[in-house]
Amino acid sequence: MWRIIDANLDRIGEGLRLLEDVARFLLNDSNLTEQLKTMRHELLRGDWPFHQQLIQSRDSGGDIGIDIEARGEPNQRELPITIMANARRVQESLRVLEELAKIPEITSRLDSEKFKRARFALYSIEQTLLSKIQRRDKAGQISGLYIIIDTDILKGRNPVETAEQVIRGGATIIQLRDKRSSKKELLSVARKLRELCAEHNVLFIVNDHLDIALASDADGLHVGQEDLPVSVARKLLPLDKILGCSVTTPAEALAAETEGADYLGVGAIYPTASKEDVIVVGLKGLREVRKATSLPLVAIGGITRKNIPEVIAAGADSVAVISAILQAEDTEVAVRQIIERIQEIK
Repeated sequence: MWRIIDANLDRIGEGLRLLEDVARFLLNDSNLTEQLKTMRHELLRGDWPFHQQLIQSRDSGGDIGIDIEARGEPNQRELPITIMANARRVQESLRVLEELAKIPEITSRLDSEKFKRARFALYSIEQTLLSKIQRRDKAGQISGLYIIIDTDILKGRNPVETAEQVIRGGATIIQLRDKRSSKKELLSVARKLRELCAEHNVLFIVNDHLDIALASDADGLHVGQEDLPVSVARKLLPLDKILGCSVTTPAEALAAETEGADYLGVGAIYPTASKEDVIVVGLKGLREVRKATSLPLVAIGGITRKNIPEVIAAGADSVAVISAILQAEDTEVAVRQIIERIQEIK
C-alpha cells in the first residue's frame, strides 16, 4: 500500500513540475505558474516520518512495471499532447490517492478531499494551459504574407472563391474585411471561409466584428483604434483565439500589448487607395514601433512585390497585401510571386 502511495505522489510531482515549467518558461504566465507550484507543494507536503516510511517502502529493482511499455506509444509527440498526457497522469494519480485515503488505516495519513479538490482544479488548469499554448502557436504563425480579403476591393466577386485561389497560391493567413454586408450575410461568408481555412491549416481572422469572429469560430479578431478596445475584446474572446490591433505609434503599440494584443498591424506604410483617410507612418514609423514592442508586426498599406524588401528590413514580420493581389489578373499567381519574394529576402 505504501509503495502505491509513494509511486503516485512521485507521478503527481513529476507531472505538475512539467506543467509548471510550461506555464513559467513558455507562456510567461505568473498566475498559472503560481497555481501549479502551490498545488505541487500542498500535495507533496508531509512530515518526515511519513516520507521516511514511503522511501523505505520503495523497491525500484523489483518493480515489474519498469520495463512494461504500452503498445503504440509514440516516442515523439507535439507539445499539446505532452501537456494532456502529463495532466492526465496527475489526475489519475490524484484519483488513486483519493480512493486509497478512504481506507481506514490510511485515512489518518492522507486527506481524500484534498486530492479530490486538486483533481477538479487541474481539469480547469489543463484547459487553460492548452488554450494558451494554442493561442501562442497561432500568434507564431503571423509571418510572411497576410492577405486581407476586402469585399469592397473585390467589387462583387465571390470572397470564398478568392480565398480558394489565394490558398492555392500558398497563403497561410487570411483576414476577412467587410464594412457593408449585413451581419447575416457576413456570418454566412465567415463560416464558409473558416471551414475552408481549417481544411488547409490556414489562419482565419475576422476584421472588426467580434460577434462574427465568435459565431464563425474564427482563429482570431483584428480591431482598429476606433473599434472595441483591446482589453474588452481580450476578455470576450476565448483564450485560444488571437487578437490583433492596428497601431500607428509606439504609444499605441505599447497600450495594445499591455491590454492583451497578440500581434499588431502597423501602417499605412505607403499611401493606399484601399482605405479612406489613412495615416501614412512610413518606414520610419514602422521602425519606431518595432523598437517599442516584441509582438509580431504586420505592415500594411500600399505594399507591393517591389517594396517588400525595405518593409521587412524595417522590422515587419509579415506584410498585409490587398490591392496587389485582389486586383491582379491572376490572384493565385500574384500570391505565389509575393511569397517567393518574401522567401528570397528571409
